[in-house]
Amino acid sequence: MHHPATEPPAGPAIRVRDLVKHYPGRPPVEAVRGLSLEVSRGECFGLLGPNGAGKTTTIEILEGLLEPTSGDVEVLGMRWAADERRLRELIGVSLQETRLSDKLTVGETIALFRSFYASGIDPMEALAMVGLEGKASARVDKISGGERQRLAVATAIVGWPQLLFLDEPTTGLDPQSRRQIWDLVEACRACGHTVLLTTHYMDEAERLCDRLAIVDAGRIIASGTPAELVAAFGAKDLDDVFVQLAGRRLSESGWAEPVAAAGRDPGGPASGRAAGQGSTTA
Repeated sequence: MHHPATEPPAGPAIRVRDLVKHYPGRPPVEAVRGLSLEVSRGECFGLLGPNGAGKTTTIEILEGLLEPTSGDVEVLGMRWAADERRLRELIGVSLQETRLSDKLTVGETIALFRSFYASGIDPMEALAMVGLEGKASARVDKISGGERQRLAVATAIVGWPQLLFLDEPTTGLDPQSRRQIWDLVEACRACGHTVLLTTHYMDEAERLCDRLAIVDAGRIIASGTPAELVAAFGAKDLDDVFVQLAGRRLSESGWAEPVAAAGRDPGGPASGRAAGQGSTTA
């Protein structure tokens, strides 16, 4: 696989300190409330939590799409205010809702996105990685919703980025399409790329993420490897961890649903587990 010619500064892939994002309103919305995290190069890091937890706001700040209200953000050792052009060459982004032109074919779309990067992989290779090589001549408005979602992921990887952002990449996909995206994430990680993904699927987080942060109400409430979190809570799986932390269960649609409070231990052994997260756990 091809790698960009220029290397960014050494250090963590992502470093965030005391990130805050407020939206004006009556009352104002506190989407992110003092979030801190660090993502090592070459790992797959997950932000796991329900809809409305602040995951998308956080990732869009890291992608340079939103300005934070306060806090410090470094991406690949650089900052958006000073290094935007260089950062755009080194990251790939798949938004929760990527809007693509209906008038272009799948092949024209991926070729267009490849043209945005000085280096990368062959557009047809990117399509093959998401199982769309047979759809190159189809117009975007003629393919299914799941295929459009996979095309959005292909546009994120065609520049063969050092850092890949995937916001809820498998929401609504059929099982086969989900596995294709999982295989792609694992292939990117195996090639040394860093992946930051958001998800509300416990099985996805458990399979793909080296480490993850559980986010609720704009704060990280626990973080660590999936195995560490499960062991620290004496839980049977990540779903049980979330129930113990938040007193709610994540549904398939991503919303947190109430559960019986019996057995919940919000002050249990894994609260604020991860090193460096003491100021952001609740």
